Amino acid sequence: MKIMVSACLLGENCKYDGGNNYSETVMNYLKGHEVIPVCPEVLGGLSIPRIPAEIVNGIVTNRDGHNVDMEFRTGAKIALEKAIKENVELVILQSRSPSCGVKQIYDGSFSGKKIDGQGIFTKLLKENDFRVIDVEDLSESSL
Repeated sequence: MKIMVSACLLGENCKYDGGNNYSETVMNYLKGHEVIPVCPEVLGGLSIPRIPAEIVNGIVTNRDGHNVDMEFRTGAKIALEKAIKENVELVILQSRSPSCGVKQIYDGSFSGKKIDGQGIFTKLLKENDFRVIDVEDLSESSL
């Protein structure tokens, strides 16, 4: 099976703060599968590290108030094209990210408050009928 995965979950230092979200659970699940790592934010031209961003009234904005929506949407489109080209069967994404959040995202106040919603990349994947799961559901899901 071909599985696309948020690169940060594989230990790639591509998070906004220059770190990663390495997940042993993900690594164990991926054994025996073809893995396609992706970071839509980096694909969209954002630097590592970068100022944290959240979706504010439908527009991705960084903590300093700068609009980074174009970069997020460009990266999501490039990542989607890669998923289509690679014919991935499953996409495992990082929780709460403004790109990859599957069930929840931060509310746009930069206070840590979460709301139901999806990141830019997740929405595109779902609109294109990809099977998407939140990394936090990996251990409990019946894959």
